[in-house]
Amino acid sequence: MKILIADDDLISRKQLDKLTQSLGFETLVAEDGKQAWNIWKNKRPRFVITDWVMPELNGLELCKKIRVSEGSQYTYIIMVTSKDHVEDIVTGMDAGADDFIKKPFLKEELSVRIRAGERILLFETRDIVIFSMAKLAESRDPETGNHLERIRHYSKTLAQAISHLKTTPIEINDSFIDNLFLTSPLHDIGKIGIPDYILLKPGRLDDEEFRIMKTHSTIGFNTLNAALKKYPKADYLKMSAEIALSHHEKHDGTGYPNQLKGNEIPLSAQIVSLADVYDALVNKRVYKEAYPHDVAKSIIVDEKDTHFNPFIVDAFLVCEKIFAEIFYRFKSEDVEYY
Repeated sequence: MKILIADDDLISRKQLDKLTQSLGFETLVAEDGKQAWNIWKNKRPRFVITDWVMPELNGLELCKKIRVSEGSQYTYIIMVTSKDHVEDIVTGMDAGADDFIKKPFLKEELSVRIRAGERILLFETRDIVIFSMAKLAESRDPETGNHLERIRHYSKTLAQAISHLKTTPIEINDSFIDNLFLTSPLHDIGKIGIPDYILLKPGRLDDEEFRIMKTHSTIGFNTLNAALKKYPKADYLKMSAEIALSHHEKHDGTGYPNQLKGNEIPLSAQIVSLADVYDALVNKRVYKEAYPHDVAKSIIVDEKDTHFNPFIVDAFLVCEKIFAEIFYRFKSEDVEYY
């Protein structure tokens, strides 16, 4: 990430530049607000650290011009100032500043404030990337409909039900549930690598076609794991990769691609697996009609301890009426509700 530094004082400017680079960031340096504005227009850095008092164009004016022109790509702005009255801070925030750092400052303080801004920008990027990737997978599958929307709501509902069981897995907390809601739509992202003649076939797949179709789990994992290697602290990427790889594994070890058993299967993937199966059962497919909710429920119960971990099914039975409501809310137009 490149950070634009704007300060008309030579010593302060060099100090900011040196400290920012020492924290591992590239810098763009401006000697005043006007120069900073021209750099921002041409380079569009996502992060700006600007002095308040500068000639020609001060920090407040620079903030306002950036906010008017930034469009959908947000710019995080830290204002460097000696002002510390409440009215000054209000004025700065009203102009568009996100944070303030008071002169003189320490490297540690600068680091904390930059990292906070970086997290905010990464959250924005995360949501856009996940949405775009999910829509890409959706565009290749004619049967998807509102499938992705239903999957995320089924998964969240099931995770919340699991969190209220007497023996709740340690992984289940608010962060886990939020990440699951966010990443579950990526479970079939690997289908972008499956040939059309298989993905779009109007009927059951033969053995060879099914073997190729099953590779979507590893294709999805490899795609998301490559991103994870670049951003190893991004827990949502870790979860999305494990869901893509393992949501077709079965509790008894007869699933694919790695024949994992029981708790060897990541909890996130176990949850999405049940959600995915339920949605396939209650929706029409080229090889089957849509089953009523009660039939789908009985099939899932019958596969307790074979396809599904018993406590996952127990949690499903607690919230199965909500599953039916989610299906009705996001049902495809060609499916009758039972």
